[in-house]
Amino acid sequence: MHMFNFLLCLATSLSVLALPAPTKDQSVALLFTAATAVDRINLLNDTDFVFDFFNPTTDEVTAAGPDGRIVSAKRDTFPALVDNGIAMTVGFLGPCGLNTPHFHPRAAEFNIAINGTVLAGFYAENDSRFVMNTVEPGQATLFPRGAIHFEQNLGCDPVIFVAAFGDEDPGTSTVASNFFTLPSDIVGATFGGLSTTEVEGLAGAIPKNVAYGRDECLARCGLPR
Repeated sequence: MHMFNFLLCLATSLSVLALPAPTKDQSVALLFTAATAVDRINLLNDTDFVFDFFNPTTDEVTAAGPDGRIVSAKRDTFPALVDNGIAMTVGFLGPCGLNTPHFHPRAAEFNIAINGTVLAGFYAENDSRFVMNTVEPGQATLFPRGAIHFEQNLGCDPVIFVAAFGDEDPGTSTVASNFFTLPSDIVGATFGGLSTTEVEGLAGAIPKNVAYGRDECLARCGLPR
């Protein structure tokens, strides 16, 4: 009987050891159902508490276009954030790079320019006024939750910005591309009666984020669009 119990325990241990490491989605689910904060910490390895913005995995790059990329540590890409109520994004903008207009439905954004000058603007809601600032290195600006906003590198060298969020799952909705996912006749009517062909032409012209920014900057830096 003792030998049987020993063999059963050994087989169970070996089967656990043979299980693959949980995916990030599985880790998030386990962390959500953990009974205590101590249990959540014990479910993670030491290295699970480190996020590498300079060497991200494919899923951690949440936008990549012709003039830069956005790397995000949020609940689904960095499970250690579960129950901590924060997230962070680092934007790498090329010369004149534009993080195109978008909004975060579940979080305000506190954004600091690191090594270059960034043009930052937002529009909060109907009847509010448009707010825009030139943010110098070491300065930060705030985008209210749900406000449409953008950041553009005003220089001819790459820049970095860091954005902190008050929610571990802030969400992102890119305005231009998402608008054109609506029915073509609705989009056409919104623009005053454009045809389906015209709407499809406009949709096809929208660049991937991060895009090249304003013509003034491109001309000043000698860059073609």
